Amino acid sequence: MIAGRPSSIKSEKALAYERDALRQIPPAARRRFAGPVRVTLRIFYATELPDLDESLILDVLQDRYAKPKNLDRYLVQAGVYRNDRQVREKHVFHAIDQANPRAEITVEALLPQQERLL
Repeated sequence: MIAGRPSSIKSEKALAYERDALRQIPPAARRRFAGPVRVTLRIFYATELPDLDESLILDVLQDRYAKPKNLDRYLVQAGVYRNDRQVREKHVFHAIDQANPRAEITVEALLPQQERLL
């Protein structure tokens, strides 16, 4: 726990996945959606023993900030959306592809469910 906040420490394998995944997000995809979004994940594992949690993928897609001691935080890397709390709808599909394990991700802005009444 840090300063009264619960925290988790990611494994070295999870941190390595994050670093590799961040490099693969094309600049054009870093739209920084501000409102609620829908995420569709198609995760192709190499084996039936997956250890990749989809929450790690959602973390990778959000803005990255740095907060040096005694300074305000600042944006280091733009994400596909600003914060993973914006994910209001999530569809996760799992499959096996030993030759090409990967994650295919679609992020869409959610439109209002009702048009404004006159």
